Amino acid sequence: MSDLTTRYLGLTLKSPLVASASPLCDSIEGICRLAEAGVAAVVLPSLFEEQLALESLALHADLERGADTFAEAAGFFPDLHTYNLGPEGCLELIREAKRRVDIPIIASLNGVTIGGWLDYATLMQEAGADALELNTYSITVDPAQSAEEVERGYVELVSTLKQRLRIPVAVKLSPFFSAPANVAHRLAAAGADALVLFNRFYQPDFDIEEREVVASLALSRPDELLMRLHWVAVIYGRVDADLAITGGVHSATDVVKSMMAGARVACMTSALLQNGPGYAKTVVADLDRWLDAHEYESVAEMCGSMSLRAVPNPSAYERGNYMKVLSSYTLRDDILVR
Repeated sequence: MSDLTTRYLGLTLKSPLVASASPLCDSIEGICRLAEAGVAAVVLPSLFEEQLALESLALHADLERGADTFAEAAGFFPDLHTYNLGPEGCLELIREAKRRVDIPIIASLNGVTIGGWLDYATLMQEAGADALELNTYSITVDPAQSAEEVERGYVELVSTLKQRLRIPVAVKLSPFFSAPANVAHRLAAAGADALVLFNRFYQPDFDIEEREVVASLALSRPDELLMRLHWVAVIYGRVDADLAITGGVHSATDVVKSMMAGARVACMTSALLQNGPGYAKTVVADLDRWLDAHEYESVAEMCGSMSLRAVPNPSAYERGNYMKVLSSYTLRDDILVR
């Protein structure tokens, strides 16, 4: 049997398979079933700063006033009272999970202001969270706000949190930075203990009959892994932070690819939702068999073996790949006559 252990966020995990945030991680029953199936750590669903603000009567009054004037806008705003367990329920989930399972519990925050992040990050730490993941899902729509301003805000956030917290901090990034490697470098320099690539971009759809913008959710597909592999392979060895892949991880093969790119862990959500928590046991067993069959003594041995620094032809991660892909398609003889 190969050594499946890995180090992530300063924690020793029994395997690289982590359950990222989903309804399975929103209850003690779900967390216990994931732990029993062999998941090495659990990321809890994000607590949104808007949920914290809803505790304020002043904001509640603002929302009520908006409902009178902009009914359609208020209707699109979700019922954050019931989105998840809420602020106090989230803290209690951390406490109970720490009592019931022996795997790391990673809390998650999605904030807007530094003050909102700080207050609840501290409470999550006090509740027993082993680490904190910053879910930086923010859509910048103001044309006056520059990319530099957005990136500087993330760097300042990480720096401020690291000064306050004792537990390690991971930053879950969007794939839509113009220079992801530079952003990764700046966040690591600011103190981020890990970078999670990438947050999925949930885009609204159009109902063309009702002329409404509607929320749309689709589970991930294995082909979404490719973008994550690319950027982890590029960033590996260039930043002083652990790397994690999330999005498109559906099998042991995907876990292997993630490790070879340079990730310490592979985070799985959609495959667990589709197949149930017990699927984790299959993935871990398949991973162990693959390592044995290919004569790897440990997961650590293959980490980064397919990264930009390791491959003989770095152009595979640069413009050379773009040109090679475009020239690889063969047009069928009959297509022009249709």
